Amino acid sequence: MTDHRQQAPAAARNRDPILAVLRGVLPRTGTVLEIASGSGEHVLHFARALPELVFQPSDPNPEARQSIAAWAAESGLANLRPPLALDAASPPWPVTTADAVLCINMIHISPWAATEGLMRGAAAILPPGAPLYLYGPYRRAGVPTAPSNEAFDRDLRGRDPSWGLRELEAVTNLADAAGFSGPAVTEMPANNLSIVFRRL
Repeated sequence: MTDHRQQAPAAARNRDPILAVLRGVLPRTGTVLEIASGSGEHVLHFARALPELVFQPSDPNPEARQSIAAWAAESGLANLRPPLALDAASPPWPVTTADAVLCINMIHISPWAATEGLMRGAAAILPPGAPLYLYGPYRRAGVPTAPSNEAFDRDLRGRDPSWGLRELEAVTNLADAAGFSGPAVTEMPANNLSIVFRRL
């Protein structure tokens, strides 16, 4: 029998630091939509640690959805829903409401249109005060970019010219135009950031 569970080494390294931030960001109860769930390891970890919340994973990639479903089936968690086929850049989303939206390591590994769609889609389904949580590497005005992130950016752009590290200010401008608050930023290990916008 084929095991469809994918493993991303970075997910094992960063899931606990992310969870520590999410404990202070997410509501106590409700539904959390994850955009671009990838292998499914993050959402599995969060669902196991936060049983009062319902987690809805999603990904546009069929192989990723297979991996998410396999991890969910193996876990037996009642608060982890089957993955949805969702492309952030392609409205309408197959979700009409959520109490929080998570997006981990997508913005730099996707065209800018995906970030534009993320902001529009999250704004359409979140109630006032609800969080949009982003995680990943960013460029910031006045803050030197770590050499490792510069090398990562070159590698990403070499793989696809539409990818690459984004300016936090540009992402913030999109969020502002979509109806979100300014960002609350937390420094994370390995030169990453946790960024929380809240629906106004």
